Amino acid sequence: MLSPEAQPVRAVADSIYPFYLRAVAKRGEKVEVKPLPVLDEVFMNSHEARWLRILAETSYAQVRMKALKVNNTIVFFGSAQIPPPDVAASLLQEARRSGDPEALARAEKSSAASVYYGQARELAARLTRWALDKGTPAEPQPFAICTGGGPSIMEAANRGAHDVGGKSVGLNIWLPHEQNPNPYISPELNFHFHYFFTRKFHFLYRAKALVVFPGGYGSLDELFEVLNLIKTGIMIKQVAVVLYGSNFWKKVINFDFMIETGVISREDLDYFTYADSVEEAFQVLTAHLSRYLKK
Repeated sequence: MLSPEAQPVRAVADSIYPFYLRAVAKRGEKVEVKPLPVLDEVFMNSHEARWLRILAETSYAQVRMKALKVNNTIVFFGSAQIPPPDVAASLLQEARRSGDPEALARAEKSSAASVYYGQARELAARLTRWALDKGTPAEPQPFAICTGGGPSIMEAANRGAHDVGGKSVGLNIWLPHEQNPNPYISPELNFHFHYFFTRKFHFLYRAKALVVFPGGYGSLDELFEVLNLIKTGIMIKQVAVVLYGSNFWKKVINFDFMIETGVISREDLDYFTYADSVEEAFQVLTAHLSRYLKK
């Protein structure tokens, strides 16, 4: 027997299964008909069943988070390569002992950037403590920290929530490098995705605020996707977007030049706010999030 939550996946599987069996027979492969298509491992991992895997990824996280009362999230984006301050200090000492100028230069950059790890951890802790203080018996933690589940800034945010006894979400994805679940995600909210777009859906579906720390391609991809959804009106809910570290963001993205070129308007800058301290970000975010608290 399958759970009621699995029935939609089974219904789609039942409709696709005959086509899969015909395709297998046409390829001259052995056909083994299983009583429940969703329990047929070969079928579920086949090209034909890709839509079932997409549906399962989307539905499972949805059902799980609803059951655990994760209705609103504060999403943290940022680099997967910034080390914690203690690790950065050790790497710097090791580089100095080695006498390798290139290793020293890399270690110095990591040491300077590691301040963001501590700030992300502190901000997540403060937001989680604030959310717990605003909780009710029906909704003990009205806002949960949500990250990509990996190392660095993601780990720092999950760790901050863990520090104060709050739950947090990790939306992991299978990658060839730098993506292993960090140990601070709430175990019951530790998800794994194969498809980027199903993962992105769950990043934004419950998000009421986003904090984007300095990061690389992934952070830029996520930031611009959110800004575009807001600009085009696809995202109709009010979402606060905070770019943490204005010095970094103003060097990486020249929004003023984009305005001069005419590809965006001055009003498009209203979709986000800069913050340069934990206190500043905390005040901006809690002022926005308060509108979602039940009276």
